[in-house]
Amino acid sequence: MRAKRMITNAACYVLLTVLSIIWVLPIFYVILTSFREEGGSYKSYIWPRGFTLDNYINLFHGNSSIDFTRWFTNTFIIAIFSTVLSAFFVLCVSYVMSRLRFKMRKTFMNIALVLGMFPGFMSMIAVYYILKGLGFLESGVLKQVALVLVYSGGAGLGFYMAKGFFDTIPKTIDEAAYIDGASKWDTFIKITIPLSKPIITYTLITAFMGPWVDYIFAKVIMGNETPYYTIAIGLWTMLEQEFVEYYYTQFYAGCVVISIPIAILFLLTQKCYVEGISGAVKG
Repeated sequence: MRAKRMITNAACYVLLTVLSIIWVLPIFYVILTSFREEGGSYKSYIWPRGFTLDNYINLFHGNSSIDFTRWFTNTFIIAIFSTVLSAFFVLCVSYVMSRLRFKMRKTFMNIALVLGMFPGFMSMIAVYYILKGLGFLESGVLKQVALVLVYSGGAGLGFYMAKGFFDTIPKTIDEAAYIDGASKWDTFIKITIPLSKPIITYTLITAFMGPWVDYIFAKVIMGNETPYYTIAIGLWTMLEQEFVEYYYTQFYAGCVVISIPIAILFLLTQKCYVEGISGAVKG
């Protein structure tokens, strides 16, 4: 039995090692190419003949066609506003579903669960024409506002994780607050929210990542408004036929740059992120 257990453990370690290598290789290739000195798109070799930091330096010295700095700023602003609004909507809806009992509550939860199974881009064309009818596609700034509204507008449907976490907080705390004269809003803001840092962290991270990496909907809304592009559209522009030979290595440098905020965010909030997920599962 001991020998069998050792063989099983060894096989598991080998499998995990192979999977880790497969997972790390694309990341390693992206980082390696971002430092490649020789330009051009496709090479017959993987390891660069020379290394340079010029790809990162030139990335932030944009021109009229490729302006990475402005695209990065656009995406950051959209992501911040979308994150704040999305987190507010999700937490409010989650608290209501967890604490209040009202007619059609279970029906609404079932509808939200079903709608969450459909990909968001199925409604993309309808949302586009709604925004067009409301006049949000008249200028680049309005298009950015439209992106914030769309990213945050449907966030409330993703309340299940936060609701599961709120369910783990004893309702007796709320009842004690009501006895002391607190309203439901006071209880939510002053008691529930301070006790919910893990799920708030999880909600903020997931809400931030959506606008940060989205390409399809942002491209549909922005069209040819190049100065107002988000970073995902901008990086794809670098791979277009007229730019790819010159900006190919800078594209990989851009991929590394945009991954840094997400990596830092996860490292700083890893503990709260894990606690938020585990608390939601318990709920």
